[in-house]
Amino acid sequence: MARTGLRPETIHPSLWRASQVARGLVPGVDTGHPDLSAQLPGGGWPPGSLTEILLPQPGIGELRLLQPVLRRPMARGTVVLVQPPHMLQPLALSWWGVDPACVICVRATRQADALWAAEQALLAGTCQLVLLWPPTAGARSTGRAKGVSDAGQHRQLRPDALRRLHLAAQAGSTLFFLFRPLRDAVQPSPAPLRLGLAPARDGVQIRFIKRRGPVAAAPLFVPLWPSPALLDASPVPGVSSPASPAVASQWRESQPRIKPHALYGKQHRRASSYVYQNN
Repeated sequence: MARTGLRPETIHPSLWRASQVARGLVPGVDTGHPDLSAQLPGGGWPPGSLTEILLPQPGIGELRLLQPVLRRPMARGTVVLVQPPHMLQPLALSWWGVDPACVICVRATRQADALWAAEQALLAGTCQLVLLWPPTAGARSTGRAKGVSDAGQHRQLRPDALRRLHLAAQAGSTLFFLFRPLRDAVQPSPAPLRLGLAPARDGVQIRFIKRRGPVAAAPLFVPLWPSPALLDASPVPGVSSPASPAVASQWRESQPRIKPHALYGKQHRRASSYVYQNN
């Protein structure tokens, strides 16, 4: 007689019911956001796997979403950012608690080189975190990049390039995030986890496009701390603050009594308060 109370994971860790979130073979890395971790297979970000974050545009809070894993102790290696859309601000990383000396930013003249750099960083096994931004039609390139196809003004990654990146990630335990335009959500991908982000007041809305588990009925709201410049008592003229007064007050009480422009220097007040652009 079949045992109806038997749990699939007791048979094999890779098995799960369609109505439950998979536990996964390897425990996930804590996201730093309890509500989000509870909705992810393994209870966190999957190591050794391709994770896609799809955005309507860069700078809506995607790096603040990853801030808890960025500021983890760097005992396991460095953080590699391949082709970020804007110049990074080392002082803003320091404000977050991230050591800029452990962050490597890779700029490639060809998009094929960017894909190769991300693949090699994953295969090296010395990186704690690898972030890759997608090729764009406006980026400098010599001819058509390998693994990239043209679609109007947007250059999509081909499925074989995605599979190659996913296989490289599976060779180790590095956290690997690929940032893609939200329009690519309709494209097939080997990534086990795909999240769609949308900006929201005091945070982001996360839509679970693909995961090992049931279909989410509604997007998940994740609160995020605003950038320090948005919480300054005397903001930069012409820059409005999207942070609500309650969030701003709570954040200020938890921080040292130092204003960002006093820490970075007056001439860098606006620029260095952002990790990149408006993020």
